[in-house]
Amino acid sequence: MTKLAVIYHSGYGHTARVAQFVAEGAGRHAEVALYTAEEAAARLDELAAYDAIVFGAPTYMGSVSAGFKAFMDASAQVWFKQGWKDKVAAGFTVSNSPSGDKLGTLQQLAVFAAQHSMIWVSTGELPASVTGSDINRYGSFLGLMTRSDNAPAEVTPDAADLESARRLGERVAIVADQLRRGRQ
Repeated sequence: MTKLAVIYHSGYGHTARVAQFVAEGAGRHAEVALYTAEEAAARLDELAAYDAIVFGAPTYMGSVSAGFKAFMDASAQVWFKQGWKDKVAAGFTVSNSPSGDKLGTLQQLAVFAAQHSMIWVSTGELPASVTGSDINRYGSFLGLMTRSDNAPAEVTPDAADLESARRLGERVAIVADQLRRGRQ
């Protein structure tokens, strides 16, 4: 069975909540494990067993959080050996405002995956402004953008953002499964 890891840093619980929904969507097609960035940095060798890794970080000051950046830096030993080469990757972020410079964070995650020679998967969703739905309400193609609305993680991000997270997880798991089957 396809194996997928979700690695995230969450300062206030919002990114952790989105990570759970990404994992839920991925779980429809893959065996899924959730790792905090700290756990993942300490267990880098375990990540070699996964076909796909979804990265999640809050956007702080237009960039990934320091906690997630520490994981990125710790992965240099994996990079040197190209240990994640050809694994599927995707990313998501949360910030308090509609923009919050979330695109900068997604670009940083995509470049990080590219440096590891991973295969980046986009959201695969048209913007809500085109479809008339609430899915992908921020219109991001590169990765999932969600909003915390300056409220507790128990109530935000909203249902549309969480459904978008489920769909991203499912898409990444399907793509990873297709690639894994093609390699057999």
